[in-house]
Amino acid sequence: MGRIAVAIDGPSGAGKSTIARAVAAELGFIYVDTGALYRTIGLAACRAGVAGDDADGVTALLPGLELELRYVGGAQHVLLNGEDVSEAIRTPEISRYASQVSAIPHVRAYLLDLQRDMAKKDSVIMDGRDIGTVILPDAEVKIFLTASAEKRAQRRYLELREKGQDVTPAEVLRQMAARDEQDAGRAAAPLRQAEDAVLVDTSGLDLAQSIAAVRRVIDGKRP
Repeated sequence: MGRIAVAIDGPSGAGKSTIARAVAAELGFIYVDTGALYRTIGLAACRAGVAGDDADGVTALLPGLELELRYVGGAQHVLLNGEDVSEAIRTPEISRYASQVSAIPHVRAYLLDLQRDMAKKDSVIMDGRDIGTVILPDAEVKIFLTASAEKRAQRRYLELREKGQDVTPAEVLRQMAARDEQDAGRAAAPLRQAEDAVLVDTSGLDLAQSIAAVRRVIDGKRP
């Protein structure tokens, strides 16, 4: 098998980005964090004073946006109109915006070709919420990565605290529950497990064990 596409879907806080990034580095694949693209559009809407659920307002912003994923030293950087916004998109406020703008059909269509083109050029690991169901329905490997809501909230809380953000565990859990509800209930490409995806639950696993679990699924599909 030559070029291979790995689709990893799952709810917020499941560790998709961390695990996918690590596995991609081990395999020499390109890692594509699709959530970063939605976060970037959410950031643009926030900066423009447009509500994330204002479909017409967000859609009107799209022609003026230039999004780029750039890899520097193996790390993915997200550029918005030439500005590196890799850190600016990682706040709870922009997380809420990302969930809202991702429910807008025009936004999903805007990003569809960009994401698919990446998978045509290189072996990729792409994570998000509709990769295996919509973006890369023919991916050679599909994984649905999840964990309990409490475990996901705990992980996200520690991540945000490390970045200096003043949040509480209860607050993060509430935000995560709201995000789960938005993602699963949206009309456009709701979060769900693809029929041919392998379920990987990391609730009782540490990071190294989670990475190994995902590696086993991918290796099982390779010659």
